[in-house]
Amino acid sequence: MKDENLKRILRFAITNDASDIHISAGKNIILRVDGSLVECDLSFSESDLQKIVDDILTDNMKQELDSTGDTDLSYYDDESGRFRINVHKQRNTPALAIRYVKSEILNFTELNLPLQLEKIVQKQRGIIFISGATGCGKSTTVASMIQYINDNYRKHIGTIEDPIEYEFTDNKSFIEQREVGFDTNSFNSAFIHSLRQDLDVILVGEMRNKESFDCAFRAADTGHLVLSTLHTTNSSQAIGRLLNLYPADEHQSIRHALANNLIAIITQRLVKGKGGKLIPAVEILQNNSLIKALLIEDRLDKLNNAIEKGKSEGMQSFNQSLISLVKEGTITEEEALTHASNPEALKMNLKGVYLSSDNGILG
Repeated sequence: MKDENLKRILRFAITNDASDIHISAGKNIILRVDGSLVECDLSFSESDLQKIVDDILTDNMKQELDSTGDTDLSYYDDESGRFRINVHKQRNTPALAIRYVKSEILNFTELNLPLQLEKIVQKQRGIIFISGATGCGKSTTVASMIQYINDNYRKHIGTIEDPIEYEFTDNKSFIEQREVGFDTNSFNSAFIHSLRQDLDVILVGEMRNKESFDCAFRAADTGHLVLSTLHTTNSSQAIGRLLNLYPADEHQSIRHALANNLIAIITQRLVKGKGGKLIPAVEILQNNSLIKALLIEDRLDKLNNAIEKGKSEGMQSFNQSLISLVKEGTITEEEALTHASNPEALKMNLKGVYLSSDNGILG
């Protein structure tokens, strides 16, 4: 039966609570369980793995794999659920990196996310970036935010994804999901045309280039709420990554566009809780008069200080998030220090010592 060997592995992985599966020809299969890699006594020969790849890829995907060395797809097994698969080549043989996408969309409380996200996602127009390293749960957080809108507001929501991960069922909102390669040729094409589809909310799976950001600014300017993900480790890096896509002579206008359209940047890192479960530590930057001034005046190095000063408005730095998790008894101090942006400052903060570092600049 077609791809039955793959289904067998996927079911085995899910039974063992794996979030990711790594398959390379001739090597033992590797699972990621609670953030750690675990080697299994299972493997595929190159020929067997090639048969799996041939079974699951469309002709267009095979062409993309041959020409670029990579292709992505969503995969569904009626017993174990939905998966996101990256097929790539290593040592000129096929390899698969597979992420399990849980079918149930959990709410903010169930995901241990700050309830401030509810207020952020209630905004009518503007741009929200969800940022973090690969595998930190960005897609899960985005799905929870979309589901919150779906459960509470009558909105027309459109998603552009590559591939589709979480499948939404209409509740109060009307949701359309488009997958690049099947429903549209590209992110940029779908994004441009989404402005003519009477959407209230647009989810773009990932901001990849200047054209995507141009369209996001245009969508926000025309009254849309835009959500997207970025592969950056904090708010200032996210803004720097965006600016680097533009020529230097356009940076001032882009900072003004951000100042006028940015709602929030939510950045997360997964840390190990005392029970072994992975918990998100979350940095929240929300646009306010101070953030706008720092963007316009190109003082991005002061963003972290502004975040810490904005706690009363729902902002928090990574260190503040880690301190809260320690005080709640969710994680150990050692785990917090491992993931801190500034371990020395965190060490002092945990002892109740706080040093001002803005030198009066943020007043």
